[in-house]
Amino acid sequence: MNTYDTKRQTAVRPTDRNYLWNRADRGSRLGTSTGPTRLLRVGSSAMSRRLACAKRVLVTVFAAMFVATSVWGQGSQGTPDVTAMSVEDLMNMQVTSVSKRTQKVADAAAAVFVITQEDIQRSGARNIPEALRMVPGLEVARIDENKWAIGSRGFNGRFADKLLVLIDGRSVYTPLFSGVYWDVQDVVLDDVDRIEVIRGPGATLWGANAVDGVINIITKPAKATQSALVKVEGGDEQMTADTVQFGDKIGNKGYYRAYAKYFDWASGNGLAGQNAFDGWHQVRGGFRSDWTLSNVDSLTFQGDMYNSREGETLTIPTLTAPYSSTFANVGHYSGGNLLGRWTRSSGNSSYSLQGYFDRTNYSDNSLFVDHESVFDIDFQHDFHLGNANEIVWGVGYRSIQDSNVSSFTVSVQPSHAQYNQFSTFVQDEVSFLDSRLHVTFGSKFEHNAFTGWEFEPNIRLLGSISKTQSAWVAVSRAVRTPALTEEGLRLNAAVIPPGAPPFSSPLPVIEAVFGSRQFQSEDLLAYEIGYRVQATNSFSADISAFYNSYTNLRTAEPGTPFPEGSPTPTDVVLPFVAYNRMSGGTWGIEPFVDWKALPKWKLFGSYSFLRMNIHKNSDSTDPTMDLPNGENPEQQFYFRSSLELPKHFEQDLVVRHVTQLQSLNVPGYSSLDGGVRWRPVPTLEFSFYGENWLNSRHTEFAPDFVNTLPTVVGRSFNGGITWTPRNR
Repeated sequence: MNTYDTKRQTAVRPTDRNYLWNRADRGSRLGTSTGPTRLLRVGSSAMSRRLACAKRVLVTVFAAMFVATSVWGQGSQGTPDVTAMSVEDLMNMQVTSVSKRTQKVADAAAAVFVITQEDIQRSGARNIPEALRMVPGLEVARIDENKWAIGSRGFNGRFADKLLVLIDGRSVYTPLFSGVYWDVQDVVLDDVDRIEVIRGPGATLWGANAVDGVINIITKPAKATQSALVKVEGGDEQMTADTVQFGDKIGNKGYYRAYAKYFDWASGNGLAGQNAFDGWHQVRGGFRSDWTLSNVDSLTFQGDMYNSREGETLTIPTLTAPYSSTFANVGHYSGGNLLGRWTRSSGNSSYSLQGYFDRTNYSDNSLFVDHESVFDIDFQHDFHLGNANEIVWGVGYRSIQDSNVSSFTVSVQPSHAQYNQFSTFVQDEVSFLDSRLHVTFGSKFEHNAFTGWEFEPNIRLLGSISKTQSAWVAVSRAVRTPALTEEGLRLNAAVIPPGAPPFSSPLPVIEAVFGSRQFQSEDLLAYEIGYRVQATNSFSADISAFYNSYTNLRTAEPGTPFPEGSPTPTDVVLPFVAYNRMSGGTWGIEPFVDWKALPKWKLFGSYSFLRMNIHKNSDSTDPTMDLPNGENPEQQFYFRSSLELPKHFEQDLVVRHVTQLQSLNVPGYSSLDGGVRWRPVPTLEFSFYGENWLNSRHTEFAPDFVNTLPTVVGRSFNGGITWTPRNR
């Protein structure tokens, strides 16, 4: 079906119903579904499979203990002790996401937070979203067993569209809705070197859609993983997660690693206790190879392939009574990527050339089938101009091919399309006052198929107050360019039965959301300020504050109803069309502290405050009562204690509190998580973690865009064994 013709749109009187572009009656969905009529494989036999998984884990534990104590009894601990890292070490940690070059965290004029490998291990995180919970200013909420809502500084949702995510420099955002499929973004967590998170705009370097933040997941070079790795995990939610990896040398100049990974999650439950049929299993594999071509040249090749099957309880509208259908739906994701990167570093100059191909296939015959291919190539040059200027510039090209198969509920036109994007950027960092003041300014210039040229400048100032104190301020512009759905979408959100108020139509009335070729980019002008201090060798603090001014935000404007069907009308369509008639501001503060209370005891705490004042413009007739203001927690608290115990034991405790999501009818919750790790010998590690010890059941979010049943997050336990024949 073609995109709704915006030329024939006229305003109509809003009805008493709420019409949403990407949020359809979410508050009433929590626990009200009657449940599906058919079973997902992982749901009907979940209990028996959990028992079998527990037995398998116990057998593996005893076998691994026997092997380890018999054969590998020598060596030093393989994983660094986070309590052994000084506060100064953390402040001097190197990051690359802020300026696309290596710099210290203390020298970054941005709200940057780094998750280290040891942070991931000690947090007990089972996937990337769980690891991101520790980042101040980031909203992380689980919708069901395989779906997440992750946003930065507001505008959160399953299809959040203002956060750019990269894995080793490869953008994983989908142009279908300008967001991230978090259920297919996975890596071997033991291979992650660090995760750099920027809260706030990063568009000057990273381009459109880096509006409210950038998440850059950086894995270790192959040289750092030169051994085998066998990891087995199991629990009552994640029933099993198994990883096998091997790394070695290639001649005198190359290193490689290859891995295979499988996991299986059991189905969760809705608030009413019904099975949500949202079980999830995935198999993936991949490799990385790094080559030293000369003293100045290096080359990296890496790639991944995956196949995922996941369930949900889905409700879709129908044209026959009862005019909606709820059932257990199964979706299938598959795909892969291949990346190559050449770098040259010589004197005060460095070059890099990177290209990658990414293929994603999503198949769900009940809702939507989509095949997407992305080819991207980028060149970057970093050089010094005199003693005071460091300039980085680059050019890029991206080609996107998309083909899809529509259903009654969702269609995107055209069904086959190709889009090209060109970009260039330049940024200069100038030092003054014996390098005590750094001024960074530059801009990204992009041309896309939807809105043409976009201009995204920024200016940042960093001042060193003393050797242990610094302050920074920044002003930035960023844009979110339209997604394929905002131009060519038709979403049938609901069907009003014949004769039902307020229309009393003799035919069913379809509430349909349409894209529009008149939809423009959403704009952000951001003001940020921050302060860092290393008060003592054992205590540091960081605080950032921001004010974001948004214009041209998306609304769903009502159009003229029209009959549909040939030759006899079968229904009446009540259209709501994508326009840019909402604006407003958000502001907040994000302090966090790091304190090494004792030589073997480290404490970390953070607080996030967010206030949103988003409103429709005076020319908007969007009848939606729901605004993004109440879809994000106003306050978040995070506290972690990491303690090193005798006999190679480690103990971690995490306390979190998230306030309510008022417009989603999601209450606030508190969570107590914790666990222990034990290394009886350097090559063997046992771990046990528990989540939500204080609260056995709570919801964290409500679905948007697609009407699926949210599930409760309950108490869960997970144990694991990791074996390596030698230190990694």
